[in-house]
Amino acid sequence: MLKSLSSNNRTAFDFVNIVAGLGLLLSPWYLGYATEAYAAWNAWIVGAAVALIAVAALSAFHQVEEWANAALGLWAVIAPWVLGFSAVTFATWAHVIAGLVVAVLAAVSLWFTTNRPLSTA
Repeated sequence: MLKSLSSNNRTAFDFVNIVAGLGLLLSPWYLGYATEAYAAWNAWIVGAAVALIAVAALSAFHQVEEWANAALGLWAVIAPWVLGFSAVTFATWAHVIAGLVVAVLAAVSLWFTTNRPLSTA
């Protein structure tokens, strides 16, 4: 039995990634941490990159887009501690939640698009 992910599911994943990316991009303003330089700039850059990569994946799917979003999602999760803004609660939660959503969706998409058997036994 081969694993597969229909194009409809991939499209839904991409739309969720667009929403997560835009949510992270806009979070410094609606959560009130735009004056925190590292947190805000990281949210703007990572959020825009995730959304743009998801838009690109809508037009032509390639696994490199999922790998890029997986890396960006993982970076968003660890960025509060690496960049030193973990004390800014709203910024930390925005990064961790958006990062987990993006990373998990990218991992699931990669898992199901490799067309490898679920089990070799």
